[in-house]
Amino acid sequence: MVAAIPWISIPVIPLGILFFALRRYFLETSRDVKRLECTTRSPVFSHLASSLRGLWTIRAYKAEQKFQELFDAYQDLHSEAWFLLLTTSRWLAVYLDVICAIFVTVVAFGALILVESLDLGQVGLVLSLSLVLTRMFQWCVRQSAEVENMMISVERVIEYTDLEKEEPWELEYRPPPFWPPDGRISFFSVNFRYNSDSPLVLRNLETSIYSREKYGIVGRTGAGKSSLIAALFRLSEPEGGIYIDGILTAHIGLHDLRKKLSVALQEPVLFTGTMRENLDPFNEHTDNELWNALEEVQLKESVEGLPAKMNTELAESGLNLSAGQKQLVCLARALLRKNQILILDKATSYVDPRTDEFIQKRIRERFAQCTVLTIAHRLSNIIDCEWIMVLDSGTRKEHNQPNNLLQDKNSLFYKMVQQLGEAKAAVLSKMAK
Repeated sequence: MVAAIPWISIPVIPLGILFFALRRYFLETSRDVKRLECTTRSPVFSHLASSLRGLWTIRAYKAEQKFQELFDAYQDLHSEAWFLLLTTSRWLAVYLDVICAIFVTVVAFGALILVESLDLGQVGLVLSLSLVLTRMFQWCVRQSAEVENMMISVERVIEYTDLEKEEPWELEYRPPPFWPPDGRISFFSVNFRYNSDSPLVLRNLETSIYSREKYGIVGRTGAGKSSLIAALFRLSEPEGGIYIDGILTAHIGLHDLRKKLSVALQEPVLFTGTMRENLDPFNEHTDNELWNALEEVQLKESVEGLPAKMNTELAESGLNLSAGQKQLVCLARALLRKNQILILDKATSYVDPRTDEFIQKRIRERFAQCTVLTIAHRLSNIIDCEWIMVLDSGTRKEHNQPNNLLQDKNSLFYKMVQQLGEAKAAVLSKMAK
């Protein structure tokens, strides 16, 4: 165009400047709208996934209407953001069309003004190329804006890479292979929070857990029971000192610490892989040892009934197992580890009472010489422990033997037992003696 009619470069320069300014103005808003759309999209998918997983529970409680209304609310919120994103894109398209129309009009009238100095071929060439140029400019602006909006997804991924990382798996100082020999745990002025900007869940916790003894940890919801375990495993770095057999846990690597603690949780951690790999991730045990561990937790028959038995692939998070079976797998894994410290965090909450009673008996036999910390939703599981620790609002309120706590009618533990009813309280009091 410039080669045919040099003066055409005069309106092309402001056209490019206008396009650039319009693109910049558009992106300042569209990026934020795209972030909002991504944020409102996540609850839709998470709610749908959780509804599908808990479909039987929803139907059992006849809560279909409630969950549908909640899904509609999430979808409406996302639709608002999505519609806003579409309207901003249309706004850009309309303004680009207007600018392009003005440019073509200017070129056409300019050709009429200079018609005497131009031939028909040059005028036709300029008009046809101006239409191509505007379409190309418009397409480039819209595509570049769309690419920058889509980079919001990359921005969110980068945010995850910038999250605060855990401490190193291994440090220069490593504990002896036989550590911990006794399993004594001491907490000195421990404050714990899950995030730097979240409130404290453990406050100035001071307590000692004697070696080779059984502890029951109880308290109301939110008292800090599971947080005590999280601090012990350093899921977030606690303030203060936690010592295991004289070694400060903060001075050793996370791998050296965690592999010495056996844990069975209410929501077991199972990974996608075979049953064998979940039971023995480090391949340290024979098949006989694996089957014996499954038999001890009464899971052997269930595994033998699987298509490939021990080599059966588990779905993501063990979805092809029931909640109780996943807990039993976790318990079998703890039995195989044979560590000096065992932590049970509501580890049999999904198991029927008869199986629970059998497993508790096996745990007492197998871990008789180990330190056992038990967080239980059934007081009958911890009433025969040697020590009871009562937590409230992240602090230790009581720490004594069960029978001594039940003799004190002002104790929190006594009140918790009495709330179960006279008959159940009498049975627990007898067991505590």
